[in-house]
Amino acid sequence: MSGKSMTALVIALLLLVVGFNSLYIIKETDRAVLLKFGEIVNPDIQPGLHIMWPVVNKVRKFDGRVLTLDAQPQAYLTIEKKRLIVDSFIKWRVIDPQKYYTATSGDQYKAADLLFPNVDAGLRNQFGERTLTEVVSGERDELMSELVEQLSIQTKDELGIEMIDIRVKKIDLPQEVSASVYERMRTEREREARELRSRGKEFAEGIRADADRQKAVIEANAYREAQEVRGEGDALAAKIYADAYTKDSEFYSFYRSLNAYKEAFGQQGDIMVLKPDSEFFRYLGNPKGQ
Repeated sequence: MSGKSMTALVIALLLLVVGFNSLYIIKETDRAVLLKFGEIVNPDIQPGLHIMWPVVNKVRKFDGRVLTLDAQPQAYLTIEKKRLIVDSFIKWRVIDPQKYYTATSGDQYKAADLLFPNVDAGLRNQFGERTLTEVVSGERDELMSELVEQLSIQTKDELGIEMIDIRVKKIDLPQEVSASVYERMRTEREREARELRSRGKEFAEGIRADADRQKAVIEANAYREAQEVRGEGDALAAKIYADAYTKDSEFYSFYRSLNAYKEAFGQQGDIMVLKPDSEFFRYLGNPKGQ
């Protein structure tokens, strides 16, 4: 191969390399800045195919999507001076590539180091203005909304970052406080249980007393009605006997004697001492003739 051909081949390869390094693509999900000897000359490159001078220019790309950073659990005090362990996370994205690159050099870890102190201070202030109940349930959404709004203004100006959301994953009490709270809850539940048992006993005694009263009333009414029925029966029996006596006094006397015999000689071994001419033997025949 001749010297001219070799030179042409080298030049072609150099042109190919230069052309390849001169072209770059910015995706829709990327944010980028164009540098010239380290100085920003294009603070926000639009998506598409672009050309630059190799060596002279350099492109720094950043992820333009919503990113998530997990914060380390931190301890905060409520307005009641109650200590809480809060585990949270941050949703954010780059909206100003120039400010973001200037503040962080495009490093997400450095961005996280700059974001966390602001979030920590904001959470500390918000928790310090609220009670435990408000933090845990009542005003958590309001708390986060206020914090996101406040921090987003600051991070946009300083870091070129928009705060999308800040959420609390978990709120725990310190171990020693948890034991104290558990003991207090147990004591409170035991007290409530004692009160309920006491009320139950009082209620049961009331039911028992009412049942005893109703029993006494029912028995008294039943006894009264039984006595009335018995009295009516006795009166009716006496009337029947009286009517029978008036119709046939001799038969009535005979019937009464039979009942007397039955009662007197109803059991073996009974002994009665009577005169032979007693009225008791009137209907058994004349004992003198025996």
